[in-house]
Amino acid sequence: MEKIDELDRKILKIITQSARTPFKDVAEQCGVSRAAVHQRVQKMFDNGVITGSSYHVHPKSLGYQLCVYIGITMEKASMYNKVIAALQEIPEVVEAQYTLGAFGLLIKVFARDNEHLLSILNTKIQEIPGVANTTTLTALAQPIYRQIPIEI
Repeated sequence: MEKIDELDRKILKIITQSARTPFKDVAEQCGVSRAAVHQRVQKMFDNGVITGSSYHVHPKSLGYQLCVYIGITMEKASMYNKVIAALQEIPEVVEAQYTLGAFGLLIKVFARDNEHLLSILNTKIQEIPGVANTTTLTALAQPIYRQIPIEI
């Protein structure tokens, strides 16, 4: 991954606060042309500095009332790729982290209700070859949700 300079950081700080900020406004705040901002942003996309530009839909608006984190213990660490491939087929799994510590994987799952969660656990996740055990933690609230701070 390529290093970024101070201008890139200024641009990132602005657009991560609001992705809907027009490049014209970003350019004015940074003291450069709109074309320069566009080129910098495109370069950051191409180099993997920026990894997406999407709208975030609140899961509750789609009927998903539960957010849970599930720690997965695998039978063998070598089964990681097969377990991940199977998890990718479960649409309610929105995030996965390969971890050190008590679990080999930590996944984030959204479910409509307890019955839906039970179904996801029993008929999908726990049926994956290589999954030895799961531990579920229910999220009650998300008091912090932000990007990593961008220092200039």
